[in-house]
Amino acid sequence: MFERYIARQPIFDQRMKVVAYELLFRASARNVFEFRENASSSVIVDATMLFDLQTLTGPAKAFVNADESALVRGAPKLLPKDRIVIEILETVLPTPDVVKACKELTEIGYVLALDDFLDQPKWQPLFDLATYLKIDFRASDCDARRIVADRYRGRIQLLAEKVETQEELTSARSFGFTLFQGFFFAKPVVLEGREIPSNKLVYVRLLEAISTPELSVDKIESILKQEPSLIYKLLRYLNSPLLALRTEIHEIRDAVQLLGETEFRRWVSIVAVVAMSGNKPHELIRTALTRGYYCEEISKHIHMASKSSDLFLMGLLSVTDAMLDRPIHEILSYLPVSAEVRQALCGGANEFRDVYITMLSYERADWPALSSAASRLNCPEDRIPLCYLAAVERANSIV
Repeated sequence: MFERYIARQPIFDQRMKVVAYELLFRASARNVFEFRENASSSVIVDATMLFDLQTLTGPAKAFVNADESALVRGAPKLLPKDRIVIEILETVLPTPDVVKACKELTEIGYVLALDDFLDQPKWQPLFDLATYLKIDFRASDCDARRIVADRYRGRIQLLAEKVETQEELTSARSFGFTLFQGFFFAKPVVLEGREIPSNKLVYVRLLEAISTPELSVDKIESILKQEPSLIYKLLRYLNSPLLALRTEIHEIRDAVQLLGETEFRRWVSIVAVVAMSGNKPHELIRTALTRGYYCEEISKHIHMASKSSDLFLMGLLSVTDAMLDRPIHEILSYLPVSAEVRQALCGGANEFRDVYITMLSYERADWPALSSAASRLNCPEDRIPLCYLAAVERANSIV
């Protein structure tokens, strides 16, 4: 049996709506960290056939890398043309065979993107075939980005990748980029001297209430009454087919009795985080849920099942910095989370942090970091992609 590793990163449009994911594939657990030149795209294509794109990307398209050998041998034709964008890697030389292969792909309906585009003459034979240009914001300065944007804006769609700050996002928009990719959505803009908005403070207080060792239903009900829509959302979730409860829940106390404290805490925390996201990119909710479920899933394979609730909460809270535009350590100062969760989210070293690193490394396709953290946890590496895919499916069922 061959396991495959898949990482994905969302691509946003100007309204901060997810329109695609870049999928990053590697080989089996045995050799996933053995980087071999010119082999990545063939691995990508082979691995793609093992996974359900609908599960991985939903209605969004998948950006998939292709190197020279994959293009020449027509490997992308194995993938559905209406679901993917073929990224031609920057290492590809536009030889006559490569240009011919790319022309054939576009003639039958495939869409091409030039990855890590630099305005060099070598790209000219492929430029007229491409629909997207991807500009690496880590490998170019502001002037270089402006020059490329001014030259090609209106002729081809410009995608800013590796955007990591709000300032870079604002700059990209001003230059005419229409698509954005990077970690900016998970990085807070530090706003000195500002407090958490009062409406979102309700959600923080709700998280505080369900994080205490002794659960107080009275306190939770009191907080929920400050934001009536939360009661509706919570009851809607609790009565959804996801839980398949035999009895309809009308009161918060009924939920505690039927679900038990552990499950009730989890569902309240989900509702709070969903509500907290406000006008932020919708992908934040999906990311928070996926991370929470991943941490819970992986706990079963690393002898930490007894701490699955805390691990779930750690994953769920890992994007609250982006939701509240505050550093994570400030947000955690409001919450009585466990010392292990606090230390892990603030960058400390412990087992929880190693779980967090496997999650983050998997999302970013940082395989060496993932391997190192998995080794410290004594975690079978072939379980990680399975746990992540299970988490994606659970998150999608809610979102």
